Amino acid sequence: MRQRVVITGMGCVSGLGKGVEANWTALRDGAGAIRPIAREGMEGIASWIAADDSATSRLSSTDLRPLGKLDPLSLHALEAASEAVAQSGLSGHRVLHDRTAILMGCGSGGNATIDTAYQRLFGQGQAKVHPQTIPASMIAAPAAQIAMMLKVHGPTFTLSSACASSAHALGEAMHMIRSGRVDVAIAGGAEACLSQGSWTAWRSLGVLAPDACRPFSVDRKGMVLGEGAAVLVLESEAHAAARGATVLAELAGYGASSDAAHMTAPDVTGIAAAIRAAHEDARLDIDEPALISAHGTGTQLNDPAEAAAMRAVYDTALDRHRVIATKSAHGHMIGAAGAVEFLLGVRSLVEGIAPPILNHLGTPPDCALPLVLSRQAIDHEVLVSNSFAFGGLNAVLIGRKP
Repeated sequence: MRQRVVITGMGCVSGLGKGVEANWTALRDGAGAIRPIAREGMEGIASWIAADDSATSRLSSTDLRPLGKLDPLSLHALEAASEAVAQSGLSGHRVLHDRTAILMGCGSGGNATIDTAYQRLFGQGQAKVHPQTIPASMIAAPAAQIAMMLKVHGPTFTLSSACASSAHALGEAMHMIRSGRVDVAIAGGAEACLSQGSWTAWRSLGVLAPDACRPFSVDRKGMVLGEGAAVLVLESEAHAAARGATVLAELAGYGASSDAAHMTAPDVTGIAAAIRAAHEDARLDIDEPALISAHGTGTQLNDPAEAAAMRAVYDTALDRHRVIATKSAHGHMIGAAGAVEFLLGVRSLVEGIAPPILNHLGTPPDCALPLVLSRQAIDHEVLVSNSFAFGGLNAVLIGRKP
């Protein structure tokens, strides 16, 4: 009999706030974080809207100083990890030394650090950059710095699969615990993509909305970037029980697939395969009512493809489910998106409240789904959380109430 994997700690920072409680309260109450923002070097750029999380940290300088130069990417990750581990009760616990893994998902590295280096080289004509530019900007930095902060000596690495990165990290961490390789995993994702270079590249792709993120809506014009992090502490059920830990929820299933079709256009068949695989892994019937946290980017291509995949998988059982799309509130957090959305979905499940999809102006026929457009009380036992990335890299997580 395989081990159940449970969640004993959660941490989150996003444009909605710092800490799980601040994020959940804002989401539940229909507060959005997307707004015009101003950052140094970005003045005068049209349509500069995003869900901005301040890079300032609640961690003390004593905690941070030994970790070296920190990009906002790592600050977000450390903040979320600190909260999650504190809630789990594992702070300072001996198990963190060798029987714990750290898996972080990031879509890109330290964009702010890279921008600063390029500005020095090409804007100011300097011949050198900060000597810590490479370690601060590398995509592995958040995982490494969490390990340093917590003194974890177990397997530690970063997964990068664009917008599915942190969902893959959580799923693979679950498998490591099930297999007995580790007892505990600190897993999630972080992203800090609101820099001039990163934002300009996204704008050039033609997928950014000028006003708002409107998942599954008429008049949707694209995605809106956000940044932050989410980290969860996962444990085998036996390990959590042995130390008397409070179980928040179960991570019950994980499915992954590749479209193998196109770098930016989603494929219905590949998406549906990941959803089915997650249900099979969780031993969950398709017709069991679930709260579905949609990938829901608000782009012209993603939303109808995701809706079509859900209709293909759930068929006549679709109306038993309820669909939320939290990017409408916190923006698209790229590598962190899967973990943030799974975490907020778990909180929705446990609280029995489905938060509203914001900015919705009406549902077109190709996006017809049982959407939650105003806050609803729910009694679902199961969460399905979708993450579908550029390159056709798909991951779906399934959570259960404890």
